[in-house]
Amino acid sequence: MKLALLASVAVLSLFLAAPVTMAAAPTRDEYKAQVEPICKADTKANERILAGVRKQVKEGKLKAAGVQFSKAASALKGALNELRSVPQPTADTARLTKWLGYIKTQAELFEKVAKKLKTGDKVGAQAMVVRLTHTANLANNQVLVFEFNYCRLDPSKFT
Repeated sequence: MKLALLASVAVLSLFLAAPVTMAAAPTRDEYKAQVEPICKADTKANERILAGVRKQVKEGKLKAAGVQFSKAASALKGALNELRSVPQPTADTARLTKWLGYIKTQAELFEKVAKKLKTGDKVGAQAMVVRLTHTANLANNQVLVFEFNYCRLDPSKFT
C-alpha cells in the first residue's frame, strides 16, 4: 500500500513538474524580445565608438582608429556576455550556440583590427575587416528565423 501511494505521488509530481520545465524555455519571439534591447544598446554604442573611424584610417591616423576598434571589441564582449545569459528556446540551442560563437569571433576580429591599426598595418587591418564581414554574414545566416533587427550584424556600418 505504501509503495502504491509512493508511486502515485512520484507520477503526480512528474505531471506537476512538466509544465514548469516547459515554461522555462522561451519561445523564439520571447527570446527575440529579450535579446534585441541588448543588441540595440551594443549597436548604438558601436555607432558612437566607431564614429569617424573611416576618416581616421584614410587620414593615416591608424593608432587612433585602433583605439576605437579596441573599445568596440570591449563593448561587443560585454554584449556577448549579456546574450549568453538569456535563456534560449530549446529547439534553437544549437543554432544560437553557433551564432554566439560567431559573435565571439567578431569581437576577436575587432581586437585583431585594432592591433593591426595600432602597429600601422593598414593592409592587415583591411584583411581582418574582410574576415569580419564574412563572419557577420555567417552569424546572420544562423539566425534568419528570428528576423532580428538590431541583432543582425552589419560591420559595413562601422568599417
